[in-house]
Amino acid sequence: MSFPILILASQSPRRTALLKKAGIKFKKIPSRIKETTRFRKPSSIVKDMACRKAMAVAVRHPRSPVLGADTIVYCRGKIIGKPKSRKHALKMLSMQNGAWQTVYSGVSLVWLSRGLCISGCDMAECKARKLAGTCLEQIAVKHLDKAGGYAAQDSGDFFIERIKGRYDTVVGLPMNIVIKFLRKAGIAI
Repeated sequence: MSFPILILASQSPRRTALLKKAGIKFKKIPSRIKETTRFRKPSSIVKDMACRKAMAVAVRHPRSPVLGADTIVYCRGKIIGKPKSRKHALKMLSMQNGAWQTVYSGVSLVWLSRGLCISGCDMAECKARKLAGTCLEQIAVKHLDKAGGYAAQDSGDFFIERIKGRYDTVVGLPMNIVIKFLRKAGIAI
């Protein structure tokens, strides 16, 4: 039995790279939803956003499995998403500078024709290096599309000193959850 191709409801190059590395065949259709939520708990926020992203694409492609994902950073009692500008990125990086933070990545698999909608979340802790303001400014201009304003996977980005937990969770797509969900849906990988 052949299955429809998986759809990734994201345009993230990092998520794309993780799926390709795992040998999973997929196509990308960005959700383009407004990223707001009524939830306050970090794990609930990322699961809600991942589900809403997947659902936005699934309603247009009900016969295909759709994977949505979302990532936020929680540091010093504040939820940190993607920066809105270079100035905002610098403010975010300054708050995280030298501090431990928790990265939450949510995943949702929606397959409407099968009545499937499952969501999960993973978290990892990251320790940011204590950097001078000029270094923070260099990082701030590079990562306006990433939660927290930094890229742990970027070899030129030395902001993160240590990771406790899964690297792919920090990058934005916990593959352990993705694989579990695909297997649960009966998709061979």
